[in-house]
Amino acid sequence: MGWILIIVSILVVWVASLCKIFLAPSSHSKPTFLDDGPAFRKRNVLLVVAHPDDESMFFSPTISYLTSRGHNLYLLCLSVGNADGIGSIRKDELYRACAVHKVQLQQVKVFDHPDLQDGFGHVWNHDLLAKIIEEEAYSHGIDVLITFDSYGVSGHCNHGDVHYGVRKFLHDSSPRNIEAWELVSINILRKYSGPLDIWLSNLDSMRHPRGVMHCLLNEHLRKSFLAMAQHSSQWVWFRKLFVSFSSYTYVNTLRKMK
Repeated sequence: MGWILIIVSILVVWVASLCKIFLAPSSHSKPTFLDDGPAFRKRNVLLVVAHPDDESMFFSPTISYLTSRGHNLYLLCLSVGNADGIGSIRKDELYRACAVHKVQLQQVKVFDHPDLQDGFGHVWNHDLLAKIIEEEAYSHGIDVLITFDSYGVSGHCNHGDVHYGVRKFLHDSSPRNIEAWELVSINILRKYSGPLDIWLSNLDSMRHPRGVMHCLLNEHLRKSFLAMAQHSSQWVWFRKLFVSFSSYTYVNTLRKMK
């Protein structure tokens, strides 16, 4: 009997969490991320990731938030994900996913640099990363950068290297008017709690001073699953489970980089 009550309670909270997402536009206070007040200002945002599918697997709520509010989103992917020798396929899949996300394809750039190859054994040079990010930021008039935090959600070393590349750019050559935000990594129990983590992410962001952390709900879940399905070479059964149960499908917590 006790187990039945536990299961029913989890299902009730799960359903309540999904309702919180689907009713988000009408039932919640106005999100404040990149909100400049009554006068809307379109921002040039650069999302920096390591591999094709990072954008859909981890950053879908952020992409949905930015595109639905009219911000100008650029995507910089620093490798083609060639660990299994299918880099050209994964690059094409990334463009298809971006089309689903409503990201302009001319604003998507994928690098295939010999020193930036996908793999846990490949350490990426932070100076090289900073130089590439600098070129992209200046050429597009970027005023907001978004990337992984130092752990990189999954602990992949390439994700962490991207974080440190962005940090090096900010430290060495970034103009002061560029904001930078990192996707907060969470523990494994929260990571695989699906929409249940919405409540904990909200509480976590509320504990910090205003403007330091923002909790972004995914208001377009169907689009996120469709975008991830474009990465057909990666869309195997265990990744389908990952996307379904991953809290990053439902909510992103962004923290301001210092």
